[in-house]
Formats: sequence, structure tokens, C-alpha cells
Amino acid sequence: MRAGPPHRDRVGYLRGAPPPGWARLVPVVLLAAVCVATAVSSEPLDIGFVLGAVPPLAVLANGPVATAVLGALTLLVLSMPVFNLDAPGSTDMLTVAFVAVLSVLLSFIRSRRDAQLVTERAVARAAQRAVMPPLPDRVGTVRCTGLYRAAQRGTLVGGDFFDVRAGPFGVRAVMGDVQGHGLSAVATVASLLGAFREAVLDEPDPESVAARLDRRLTVDAGGDPHAELFATAVLLDFSADARSVRLVACGQPGPFLLRDGRAVELEVEPCMPLGLGLAELGTPDVSAVRLQPGDRLFLASDGVFEARDADGVFYPLAERLTRFADGDPADLAGRVWTDLLRHSPDVQDDVTMLVLTPAPPEERDSGP
Repeated sequence: MRAGPPHRDRVGYLRGAPPPGWARLVPVVLLAAVCVATAVSSEPLDIGFVLGAVPPLAVLANGPVATAVLGALTLLVLSMPVFNLDAPGSTDMLTVAFVAVLSVLLSFIRSRRDAQLVTERAVARAAQRAVMPPLPDRVGTVRCTGLYRAAQRGTLVGGDFFDVRAGPFGVRAVMGDVQGHGLSAVATVASLLGAFREAVLDEPDPESVAARLDRRLTVDAGGDPHAELFATAVLLDFSADARSVRLVACGQPGPFLLRDGRAVELEVEPCMPLGLGLAELGTPDVSAVRLQPGDRLFLASDGVFEARDADGVFYPLAERLTRFADGDPADLAGRVWTDLLRHSPDVQDDVTMLVLTPAPPEERDSGP
């Protein structure tokens, strides 16, 4: 799964990221500036109070040892006549000493909490990667490229999901969107992906896979008809020779077919969303599409379709896909993401894209 432009995914210092390197230099620069100013002045300067800010500033980015050293240097500068400060009184010295000791204690506490936060973030990322690991470049006869951007900052998984798996009945793919966003939807995403991966191994056709996912959500809802636990999804089932694909669209638009420099949204038979009793209504409708060499299938979540600019204009996905159709399939999702941010810089929904390039056996054997 390729990463898109990183700027939107950065977690700032105020959101729990490690402090930037320059932050460690701020108290050092302040201390040096006071020393230089007093050294070059012919008259005593009453700026010793500025040095009282050095230990607290050190707390923001330095450990307890560095904070203690900076506190000691601050007291040393205040007490040395060579720096030509307006003789601080004993009360001033005691105040700065107290602030320095308190800063060392706070720095120790912050360092411990930062270490714990780093560990928890690593565990959370590993857990989220386990739910939706990166896509391989190829699954069976299908080349894959995916892009995922969760709406909630600092998370890897939100309410969207996709996966591509090979099984005894061929290569199958799914893209969907569960009710809700952010971490509250991760449990449902994990449940659906687990059901999909099992169904790929057990079910002979995409209709049965859809019914399996629907039953999974129904069970998770505890049989409560008012639980409102549902998801939209589109399922794809590729033939063994990658010359055709069968689709089941459960409350979600079909993919775009990129062929001969054009992008056309495939017309699929609509079915109701998963979790609303799909299995009770009989076999879902299936749409079959013949594929040609060089065809690509582009799937996107509603975070792409519903993105608007400042004037309320929706993102013209079909037009943009036609513009990007002749490029490298591996870069297509990233190019759409970059263009989407230009159109709608403040995307509020999860954004998911999946590019599938069928590669028949003869093409696969001759390819890289």
C-alpha cells in the first residue's frame, strides 16, 4: 500500500509527537544571548529575570540531566560579576534555584510519560497494521495499489477498509465503508475484514461472500434490528485468467474502468448495504465485466466522491481520472490524492482508493 503525501499525516508536538530538535536549543540560545548582552554592555543590565525562563524552557524538550545542567548554568551566570548583571538578591537566587529544581522534577515526569506514549503509539500502530496490513504489489493475477487516509489524525485505520486476497476460487477484492469514523469504527472494520478473509477461502462466488459479510454484521449487532450497524461495500471476483470480473455492489458505487485513456464508471446492479438483512432477500445481484489488456479498475470511498471545494463543488473524479489515465497505475492513487487536496484542502472524511490492474498469466510471466 503506497503512502501518499505525508504532510497531512504529521502529528504535531502539541498532539503528542516528539519535540523538534530546535526546541532543545531554545534555552541554550536564551542563556547565551543574556551572557553576550551583559558582557558587551558597559553598564549593569537589569535583565537577570529573563534567565528565570531557562529551566522551564528546558523542560519542554530536554531530559532531567540537561535541565539540571541548564539550571546550574543559570545560577552560575547570575552569581558571576563578570556578566555585569544588576546584582541579584538572595531572594532572586533562591527563586531561580527553586524553579530549576522544580523544572528537573517536571522534566523527569515528562520524559517518563513521553517514553510511555511512544510505546503505546507503537503498539497502537502495530495493532492497526494487523487489522489492515499494507497491500502487496501483486496478488495472483492482479496488480494492486492502495491509498488510505483516516479522517482522525494520528490513526492508520478509520471507517473505510479494503483488501485483496487470493484463494482457491480466484482473486477477490473488497472496498467498503462502515458506519462511523475513527477509532470507534475499527472494531467493525476488523470484524468485516476477518469475515472477508475467511470467505475468500470458503465461499465459491462473490454473492456468498457478500452474504457472509452481511451475516457477520448482523451477528455483531446482537440481533437488534435497531442497532443500525451497517456498511457499504463493493466486492470483486476476478476470473482465473484475469479476463473478466464479477461485482457485487452493496450500497456503494461501482469502480471506474480506465481503458484507452478514458475513465468510465461501471454500471452495477445495486444491492442494499451489509448488515441490513441482505441474506434474507435472496441472492444479491451480480454484474459481470469483460476486461482487456491494459484495463485498470479504480475504486474510491465516499471521502473522494463527496469532497467539496470552498464553493461547494464536488470533486470531479471522472474528469481527473481521464486526465491521469495514461500514467503509471502505481502512481494513480497518489496523484488523485494530491489533486484532491488542491480541490478540498480540509478533507473531513476517511479517504480510500484502490487501483487494480488485471495481469493475465502471459503478461504476468513477461512482466517485471
